[in-house]
Amino acid sequence: MNTLLYITWNVDPVAFAIGPVEVRWYGLLYAMGFVLGITLLAKMFKGEGVPEEWADKVLIYTIVATIVGARLGHVFFYDWAYYSQHLSEIFMVWKGGLASHGGVIAIFIALWLLCKYSFKKPLLWLGDRFMVPAVFVGAMIRLGNLMNSEIYGGPTTLPWGFKFLREYPAGTPLEMIPACHPTQIYEAGSYLLLFIVLLCMYYFTDARKREGLICGTAFALFFLIRFLLEFIKNDQVAFEADMLLNMGQLLSIPFILLGLFFVIRSFCRPKQE
Repeated sequence: MNTLLYITWNVDPVAFAIGPVEVRWYGLLYAMGFVLGITLLAKMFKGEGVPEEWADKVLIYTIVATIVGARLGHVFFYDWAYYSQHLSEIFMVWKGGLASHGGVIAIFIALWLLCKYSFKKPLLWLGDRFMVPAVFVGAMIRLGNLMNSEIYGGPTTLPWGFKFLREYPAGTPLEMIPACHPTQIYEAGSYLLLFIVLLCMYYFTDARKREGLICGTAFALFFLIRFLLEFIKNDQVAFEADMLLNMGQLLSIPFILLGLFFVIRSFCRPKQE
């Protein structure tokens, strides 16, 4: 008789504690992604003769926009039925509930304001540079989801299926817990590969001379990856069970189309010198 292979996953989401303060893997990976990402952006700015301190402004705007946008995205896209009756809980971020699509929308609104009133540069100029480290941050966030044992896929018999023990009551027999697709790893790995592609486009091709090409490629491929992996993910909210495409997929489609538009637009305009 063949024995099914699987990986038992029961990692403590708390990395360490300093007195009463807990530092969680999710926050640690999130912060590491931001620090490394903004360091790369500053290096890109320096290489182009742009003030390095612009990267600090991008960081501040991005952090605020990510928190506000991701939270509002969850509230309005996924759980408005609940929050419409509990308005005081909308900004209780510590209770959980963030949606990446809302974060992306808010980030680009913030970057547009930054470009218009401070940098005096086109939004796509910044987008072509910003999206390179942003994709890396996306990979770190998904690794954070893995450490939290959340946002994983449906059952699988593949040998790398994960049994997420924290999602079940203590003492549940191991054979009663299904091995599931570790979609956090699939997504993180895909985003890291995309990050390398974008990095090579920026440093080893003339892609950055075609305004919108890197940003468009990032949008189209990042959200295409998200769209495809949603087919094997568990539903995030109950109402998705009756949908042909879930909310994550529906929200990804406009970003994919927008990315393709930016790519086509970049080739319809002359290269910048």
